[in-house]
Amino acid sequence: MKTVKFPDQKDWLELIKRPDFETESIEETVREILSTVKRSGDEAVLKYAKKFDRLSEDSFVFETDGEPANLSAELKEAIDIAIKNIEKFHISQKEVTQVVETLTGVKCWRKSLPIQTVGLYVPGGTAPLLSSLMMLAIPAKLAGCENIVVCTPPDENGNVNPAITFIAKRLEIGKIVKIGGAQAIAAMAYGTKSVRKCDKIFGPGNRFVTKAKQLVQEEGTAIDMPAGPSEVLVIADAKADPRFVAADLLSQAEHGTDSQVVLVITDQNGPTEKLVADIKSEIESQLNALPRKEIAQKALENSLVAIFGNDREAMDFSNSYAPEHLIINTENASALAEEVKTAGSVFIGKWSCESIGDYASGTNHTLPTNGFARSYSGVSLDSFVKKVTFQEISQEGIENIGRAVELLAEAEGLQAHKNAVTLRLS
Repeated sequence: MKTVKFPDQKDWLELIKRPDFETESIEETVREILSTVKRSGDEAVLKYAKKFDRLSEDSFVFETDGEPANLSAELKEAIDIAIKNIEKFHISQKEVTQVVETLTGVKCWRKSLPIQTVGLYVPGGTAPLLSSLMMLAIPAKLAGCENIVVCTPPDENGNVNPAITFIAKRLEIGKIVKIGGAQAIAAMAYGTKSVRKCDKIFGPGNRFVTKAKQLVQEEGTAIDMPAGPSEVLVIADAKADPRFVAADLLSQAEHGTDSQVVLVITDQNGPTEKLVADIKSEIESQLNALPRKEIAQKALENSLVAIFGNDREAMDFSNSYAPEHLIINTENASALAEEVKTAGSVFIGKWSCESIGDYASGTNHTLPTNGFARSYSGVSLDSFVKKVTFQEISQEGIENIGRAVELLAEAEGLQAHKNAVTLRLS
């Protein structure tokens, strides 16, 4: 991890850059996959599923009616705890419709209506992200989405991960499409004989999935947000436990070789050099015990330690970086959290590890990355609805507001707009 001490603000722009990876060949490959699926439907999907997803059979639709094997009672209980908490947090986001009478006889209101068909992408690859299915399917069900399409790549034996199957059945999702990558995004965006066309596509994924989502968005399919590799920024002071900080950094580094972790040290409360050394030592120690050691090690090469003279500079740097996950592990964590301006999700205090939010606290883990936290929110119940406005005007209402509308329409030179009011007034 590169270490920078007291960087000048003019250098921050360079420091907050994400790792730069070649994308031209990826885009070319993804465009070809999208075009082929759009043209040939199931035939193309099956071809790519056998090529990229290790599918050996001629069907990529999996029914979730059976009870998954090899799933412990403890894991099932853990899933139930997570589902309960995620449901509790997201149901609190339901909007109460409020009718506002802006003038006597002029009533306006806004109503949340579910998106009818949504596609959920659940990464399978090197790590089957069963938590992503919960994070996406639960708010979709609570929002009232009529059709939920789930795509996930199978394991090396061509099977859906049993925990994903269990969650799907638990959430009353009747089938899973066993495809991943750009071909899954294409199938959901364009629709095939086996895969329903989706109005909006959700879910994290690798660079091929991300590029596919961006490209189908250009053609009119909505997506949850621009997203890239996972990232975390940890703000720590001299009182932070090096073991906790190291574990939090590694929990993101193990996601993928293109993940980025950033450690921000505030220098006002103690021996900074010793803290950095202790954290790096802990990283090495914990890294050696990880099954995904090589992945995490590669990610750490793209990572950064930045030391600042005080809390204000540390938080200003974090707000400039706009992290997907922000962990504040300082003595004054609660006060510092009030200064957050840009972040996907914030974890306050030494006990609030990012892993808790990834799985079971209740908040959603589908979050903006690559600096998009400056302008995008993470997935919520609102992500699965459209906000539709209504108005109802009585005769008294049009008499109260009509003349103002006539004058405004006339000022814009739109006579037909004026006439629609004038006819009613007369």
